[in-house]
Amino acid sequence: MPTLKTRVTHLEMTDRPTAAIPTPASYKLAIMRATKISLPFYRFLYEQVGKPHHWSVHRKLDDEALSAIIHRDNVEIHVLYVEGSPAGFFELVLDQERGVAEILYFGLVAEFQGLGLAKFFLNEAISTAWMSSPQKVIIETNTLDSPRALQMYQKMGFRPVSFAEAEIETWD
Repeated sequence: MPTLKTRVTHLEMTDRPTAAIPTPASYKLAIMRATKISLPFYRFLYEQVGKPHHWSVHRKLDDEALSAIIHRDNVEIHVLYVEGSPAGFFELVLDQERGVAEILYFGLVAEFQGLGLAKFFLNEAISTAWMSSPQKVIIETNTLDSPRALQMYQKMGFRPVSFAEAEIETWD
C-alpha cells in the first residue's frame, strides 16, 4: 500500500473559550448527536469527510471492531445537517480519568466547505467537549488535512504542544 509522509501537530486548549461564533443565518442548520450511529452511516460520513485527507484509522476496521470503538459510552458523534443533508461530523472521546476531551475527528463534506460553516461547527465541537468539564480539550491535525485547519484551530484557541512525523496509508 502506498503511503504519504505527513507532519502531525498536536494541539490543546486549557481554558474554555469565551467568544461565541454566531450561527450562519443563510442556511437551515441542525446538529444532532447520533447515539448508536449505524455503521453504514458512520462509514459514509468518515469517507465523505476523511477520504480527501487520507484518514485511515477507522477505515479498514470490520464491523465488530468499529462498533466496539464508536459505540463506547465515552464517545460522542455529532452530525451537522445543512438543508437536511449530512454536511459533516465531529467525534469526541471523553476521558474523565485523565480530564481530557479529544476532538478525534472533525470535518465537513467537500461540497459544504468554503460556505462559512467550519468555524461555527468547530465552535460547537469545542463547546460540546467542554460540557464534560475536562481540564483540557485536545485535537490534532496534519499536513494532509485542509491547509486552513491548523490556522483555524489556533484562531479558535488551541495551541500546538508537540509535533510528530508520520506515514499515512493512501486512500484507494
